[in-house]
Amino acid sequence: MRQDPQMEHSSAGHPPNPPSTHAHGGAAVRDLRRLPKAHLHLHFTGSMRPATLLDLADKYGVHLPEALRGGEPPQLRATDERGWFRFQRLYDIARSCLRAPEDIQRLVFEAAQEDVRDGSRWLEIQVDPTSYAPRLGGLIPALEIILDAVDRASRDTGLGIRVLIAANRMKHPLDARTLARLAVRFADRGVIGFGLSNDERRGFARDFDRAFAIAREGGLLAAPHGGELSGPASVRDCLDDLHAGRIGHGVRAAEDPALLRRLASRQVTCEVCPASNVALGVYEKPEDVPLRTLFDAGVPMALGADDPLLFGARLAAQYEIARTAHSFTDEELAELARQSVRGSRAPQDEQQRLLTDIDAWLAG
Repeated sequence: MRQDPQMEHSSAGHPPNPPSTHAHGGAAVRDLRRLPKAHLHLHFTGSMRPATLLDLADKYGVHLPEALRGGEPPQLRATDERGWFRFQRLYDIARSCLRAPEDIQRLVFEAAQEDVRDGSRWLEIQVDPTSYAPRLGGLIPALEIILDAVDRASRDTGLGIRVLIAANRMKHPLDARTLARLAVRFADRGVIGFGLSNDERRGFARDFDRAFAIAREGGLLAAPHGGELSGPASVRDCLDDLHAGRIGHGVRAAEDPALLRRLASRQVTCEVCPASNVALGVYEKPEDVPLRTLFDAGVPMALGADDPLLFGARLAAQYEIARTAHSFTDEELAELARQSVRGSRAPQDEQQRLLTDIDAWLAG
C-alpha cells in the first residue's frame, strides 16, 4: 500500500535537504518546503532515490560502483572529458537498473513524493525514451510506459506532472528528428516540450535545428541545455539556432551582459541548478553560482535539482542555497517561485492558483 507522500521518510542514502525554518537575525524565517513552486529541471533516472537504486540493483544483480553505494553523493567534476565520462558512466549504470514497467512506476511515484515534500506543485520531468527502449519493448512502448507512470503518479500524489522529451547531443541529428516527431505525436498525452541534453561542448546546436523546428511546429516548448559546461556562446546558439523558449541551465550567460539583457527582454527562463553546478565543477562553491547576477538583470529563473541521485540535493535545497549563500530575502525567494511558475507549461488557471498560494506563503 502506498504511503502518504508527506509522511514517508526522506530519501535513504543521502542527507536530507537542510532544514528550511531557522533563525535569521533572531527571527524565524518562512519554511521553504511550504513555498509553492514549479520544478522544471529534473532528469528521469537522476530523480531516483538512492535506496531505490540499491533495491533495483539487488533485484537485477547489477554491480554498483562504490560511488553509487556509499551513501554520499559521488565526487564529480565534469569540466574535463574524463570527469564528464565518469558522470555519464555512473548515470548509465543507474539507468540500467530500470528494466520493467513497475520500476518506471516506482521511480516516477517516488520522484513525485519528493517534489511534493519540497513544495513543488508542478513538475516537468525530462526523459530520453531511447535510453529505456531496449528493455521496455521499443521506443513507443517505452514512452507509453513512462507516460502511464506519470499519469498514475500525478493522480496518486496530486502533483501536476508533464514530460519533456530530450534528444541526446552525442547521437545523430536524425535520431533527434525521430524523437521530435514522437514528442509531437504524444502531445495530447502529457508531452509539453523538447530538449537537448548531454555534453554541450560536443557538436553544434544548429545540427539539431530541424528537430526543434518539428517540435515547435507541433506546439511544443523548445528547452535545450546550454550555458553550463560551455560559455555564453552556447546560450546564444540555443536562442539563434533552436529558438529556445527556455534554457536548461544558462548560468554562463552571466559572463555576457548583452546576453543577459537579451534573455531578460525576451523573458526566457533559465533552469538554474545551483547544487549540480558546484558538484560538476562549473563553480567552486555555492556562493559562486551567479544567481544574484541573473536575478538582478531581470532574467527569469526556475531553480531545479537536475540529478539528485548524483548530486544529493533536491528542490527545496536549491532555494536554501539562494537564501544562505546569496542572501535572498523571502520576498525574493517568493519571486523566484513565481518565475518558476510563469516559466512552466502549467495551464493558466493552475498558474494563477500557484501564484495566489505563493502570495499567501509570503503573507504568512
